[in-house]
Amino acid sequence: MLGRVKPLILQGHTRAITKVKFNREGDLVFSCAKDTKPCVWYSDNGERLGTYNGHNGAVWCLDVDWQTTKLLTGSGDNSTRLWDCETGMQLFQWGTSTAVRTCGFSFSSDLVMFCTDRQMGHGPSLYIYDIRAAANTSPLLRIQFEESKVTAAVWGGLDECIITGHENGEICQLDIRSGECIGKVKEHTDKINDIQLNKDCTMYISASKDTTAMLFDADSLEHLKTYKVARPVNTAAISPVKDHVLLAGGPVAVDVALTHAQRGELDARFFHLVFEEEFGRVKGHFGPINSVAFHPNGQR
Repeated sequence: MLGRVKPLILQGHTRAITKVKFNREGDLVFSCAKDTKPCVWYSDNGERLGTYNGHNGAVWCLDVDWQTTKLLTGSGDNSTRLWDCETGMQLFQWGTSTAVRTCGFSFSSDLVMFCTDRQMGHGPSLYIYDIRAAANTSPLLRIQFEESKVTAAVWGGLDECIITGHENGEICQLDIRSGECIGKVKEHTDKINDIQLNKDCTMYISASKDTTAMLFDADSLEHLKTYKVARPVNTAAISPVKDHVLLAGGPVAVDVALTHAQRGELDARFFHLVFEEEFGRVKGHFGPINSVAFHPNGQR
């Protein structure tokens, strides 16, 4: 199968990609980078439909709602912004004290969450807002973290909890009503770079700087599988149709520029979900891969 893969290059960003995301139907790809302008593309031919202009700093995260009507972005300019997907118009902006590192829509698309960094004396926090009352600037819930900032987060099943990955390697399950941590594991030994759910939200995969990606049960947080590589794993995704996982990462960009990266360090790697064995690679990148995503039909 991997021998028939043909690359489709989407050229538009001027700095490193930070996040890519398919919409539910799979006909559109949304991307953001350190160049301040999130983009939307046709997934079939790579044509760029447009950009969302307004941020003044690197855009670290984005998410698109279930019906592809709204886009959520978080940036280093200390703001989270809500956009109209079709027109590119900004609908609302939440100002924050520090950079926004991760964000996401709930499955109902009525709630949004985003997490801020620890900077300039401000502690890291997670915020939840109801976009049906976006003009109300008070969050439904704010959770402050004393020990370690959130570096990755996703909504859990039925919008009842949020799963957060932290800089110290912890993964927590937070109740969105009380804000309490109802589950915690620490299988990783370094920063969590990415968390992605499988199609039916029963499992998730975490990518870590400790050179591993791990599979967990989404309800119990039970550690199920481990996928090991030689370099930090920046991102990982679970195929929606096969027992496959995709891992990617590599050394930080400055190390790639100053040294000769070892052969294969920048490849995207396919592992078998159950047997934890690598069975394929996608070559061709000249820098670290920061985000991967499967098409909803699993063929891209």
